[in-house]
Amino acid sequence: MAPSTPVSGLSLPCLVLLLLLEIPGAGAQEFQLLQPQGAVWVSPGETLTLICSQTGFIPVGPTKWFKGSGSGRQLVYADVGSFPRVTRAVSGSYTDYTIHISDTRPEDAGIYHCVKFVKGSGADEEIRSGNGTVVSVSARPSAPSVSGPPSRAEPGPPVTFTCTSGGFCPRDIAVTWLKNGAKLPAPQPRVLPAHESVSYSVSSTVGVSLTAGDARSQLTCQIEHSTLPAPLRATYNLSDALRVPPRLRVDTAPAAPVALNESVTFTCHAEGFYPKDASLTWLENGTETNLGNPSPLAENPDGTYTLQSSLEVKATEQRNQSVFTCRVVHDSQPPVSANATLRIFQPSPDLFSSPALWIGLFLEKVLTAAFLLFLFLRNKA
Repeated sequence: MAPSTPVSGLSLPCLVLLLLLEIPGAGAQEFQLLQPQGAVWVSPGETLTLICSQTGFIPVGPTKWFKGSGSGRQLVYADVGSFPRVTRAVSGSYTDYTIHISDTRPEDAGIYHCVKFVKGSGADEEIRSGNGTVVSVSARPSAPSVSGPPSRAEPGPPVTFTCTSGGFCPRDIAVTWLKNGAKLPAPQPRVLPAHESVSYSVSSTVGVSLTAGDARSQLTCQIEHSTLPAPLRATYNLSDALRVPPRLRVDTAPAAPVALNESVTFTCHAEGFYPKDASLTWLENGTETNLGNPSPLAENPDGTYTLQSSLEVKATEQRNQSVFTCRVVHDSQPPVSANATLRIFQPSPDLFSSPALWIGLFLEKVLTAAFLLFLFLRNKA
């Protein structure tokens, strides 16, 4: 086959192309530059694929890729030049200008344009630019974590919990809080940094008023984002933040007062506390005694605990009005106490059965008789 003959510096194929441009209907199929991707998200280290194709009558001239726009745009790929991390998907194609960017880095984020040029007498002339593809480069969103108060809190005022996660782009992040599956009101999450970035982190806080029954409750932080196929979730067991002090009472059997030398049982009930760490001791008039008989720790239906201990004593005369104290130390908190007083019933003495009474009466009669005898003898004399 004979080689193309240059004519006025142009090869024969180029001349044929120029002639076609002059022939009516030869360019009826309009040239189109297709860049279908509106936005692409990629993680650092992955390979980014940017799609660009041409259809219809394709003018002579290069097709290039740029990052950014205007005079400050950066050349990303052209058929001529060195672009170490960029390769053509279909090498040598005149219609497919899809490229691959390997080992993607955060600085690769931006807007990419596929641009068609035609050869001119001097510099190439730009005739068509793709719509642009927004590339976001960020790490995969991290699994959220929920933190609670630095120490256990008792039922009452709201307690603050915080949910954090990172690696999001774009910055539209939604956070929902759930307690046992029910949605809780919460302020808008805080997304950082405030300026444009390739990666954003989120922090959300919620206030929860704990109750004694929250020993079995769960708090869930749920994060939704456009890059996630399903929400991210983190669960916090409210039992890790809850402290419920024990309710104390002391019962006495039999009920006071009791008869002298009778056996009396004091029973201490420490009820409805959480966590289960608790110790119970008995004191008699402020002095610890080891006579208590504790029962096994019992778990209540709501997850709290009950501890019970009995103390049996003999109602001696020396113990009358003695104070018996049940003292409980719960979860390393200051001790709480409940008291009961031993009262002994002492019946009044039977005066008619007292020997002293009979002796007194006998002496009274003897003295009376002696006095009467004295008067009789005196009158007779």
